[in-house]
Amino acid sequence: MSSETKYVLAIDLGTSGPKVAIVSMLGNVLDHEFEKTDTIFLPNGGVEENPDDWWQAIVKAAKRLLSKNLVPVCDILAICCTSQWSGTVAVDKNGNHLMNAITWMDARGASHVKEITDGVIKIEGYGISKLYKWLKLTGGIPLRSGKDPIAHILFIKKIFPDIYKNTYKFLEPKDYLNLKLTGKFFASNESITLHWVTDNRDIHNIHYHDDLIKMAGISREKLPDLKRSTDIIGPVKKEIARELGLSETTRVVMGTPDIHSAAIGSGAIDDFAGHLYVGTSGWLLCHLPYKKTDLFHNMGALPSAIPGKYLLVNEQDIAGEALNFLRDNIIYPEDELAPSKRVKDVHKAFNIMAAKIPPGCDNLIFPPWLNGERSPVDDSDTRSGFYNMSLNTTRSHMVRAVFEGVAFNAKWLLKYVEKMIKKKMKNINIIGGGAQSDLWCQIHADILNRTIRRVKDPIQANARGAGLIGSVALGYIKFDEIPERTEYDSIFIPSQKNRKLYKKLFKQYQSIYKQNKKIYKRLNK
Repeated sequence: MSSETKYVLAIDLGTSGPKVAIVSMLGNVLDHEFEKTDTIFLPNGGVEENPDDWWQAIVKAAKRLLSKNLVPVCDILAICCTSQWSGTVAVDKNGNHLMNAITWMDARGASHVKEITDGVIKIEGYGISKLYKWLKLTGGIPLRSGKDPIAHILFIKKIFPDIYKNTYKFLEPKDYLNLKLTGKFFASNESITLHWVTDNRDIHNIHYHDDLIKMAGISREKLPDLKRSTDIIGPVKKEIARELGLSETTRVVMGTPDIHSAAIGSGAIDDFAGHLYVGTSGWLLCHLPYKKTDLFHNMGALPSAIPGKYLLVNEQDIAGEALNFLRDNIIYPEDELAPSKRVKDVHKAFNIMAAKIPPGCDNLIFPPWLNGERSPVDDSDTRSGFYNMSLNTTRSHMVRAVFEGVAFNAKWLLKYVEKMIKKKMKNINIIGGGAQSDLWCQIHADILNRTIRRVKDPIQANARGAGLIGSVALGYIKFDEIPERTEYDSIFIPSQKNRKLYKKLFKQYQSIYKQNKKIYKRLNK
């Protein structure tokens, strides 16, 4: 059977909604459909989404895609899901969700994490004996910002005890989708990681650890059994196959969270090969052959979607979402000054506006800490702002400052990633919606002072990664074949004339955090 005539239906559930794509066994994305969903922002750092909205949007997108008759339905052999990571869906024995999903941005569990990680003698706020055990067994420790699933579960346990009592399993968003597809309750070795209850020392034998579960203060029976990302967990349920318009023989592959699928879709499979993601959030990752942790900058080598490999994981909370903030809260808010007309393609307009402003943005700096930060600092109190505004500052300056600010944060990550791996990343593959902008790619190349290689169809990286996992699961391709099949549509070389300017501004960018973090803490208690 040809690898180009058999396909995987890839479901990519992002924060703004699901994308459904048809992907060939060699990772070529034929087409996709997207359906927007809403995010609910609540007081005290609450951020939720409705799982019913996820599913209805997936069904709509899948039906639109399959109605195009791009390929025979019988040639779609598998479904593979990827999704936003570090979220929590509480479900009962029948698979019904008991409340809205708590997303990766939710920080309401911070105080509960501090309770389980406290101690008399502390390092970075963690009790030293607990810190040692968590780092030794898992490679990390629950974030004190409260944005991990373990924090979500503890929040539910303390604030909604009836829901906790009635929960059969707590699932990641990706694993909830698999439950909908198959009726089976599983998590993958890497999706479960941020619960911080698995022993990850032997990458070939990841398993729950009784002591960690006890330290976390949760019940083992409320956690799903574990599978590998490439395991086939069963055929799609007949009623779901009919609802989506698929064959009842379609198999469901375990899949992986978005960070892990992006790593595969970026083509950066080899050890120490880096990829940069610029989407709603952002990250700079690479696969590693060993386990290592940098506690001080909130990054560590955790199980990857590739069996037998670790993935150096970090994440900045806000990247491309900063542009949406600018659009929705400053340029086009729904208020008394709202304009009667809006530009149809706002992001295209942003590119044109930013290009008019010289590099360095007349020394205007925008740190994208709109929702606190995870890496390279774990600080839920830190906040954003436009620094060094003057009477000459225009909206175009503000747009350019957002572009550059996100890139400065990526450079902040790069500094500690390269220190951790003890290697310089000469070439970095870039993916995500932000990578569609030539200007933004060049800004990243200039600020990071690294060659940036834009992967073809960069916005499809997650779906491509999910499709390739499905292909590996069915035996059509091997992971180590992916780099040679990865295509790039543009290469961005750093401009040396901007190097001195950006070096100076990056130094001030770091100073903004150092000099203001105590103020942020007082303001956001």
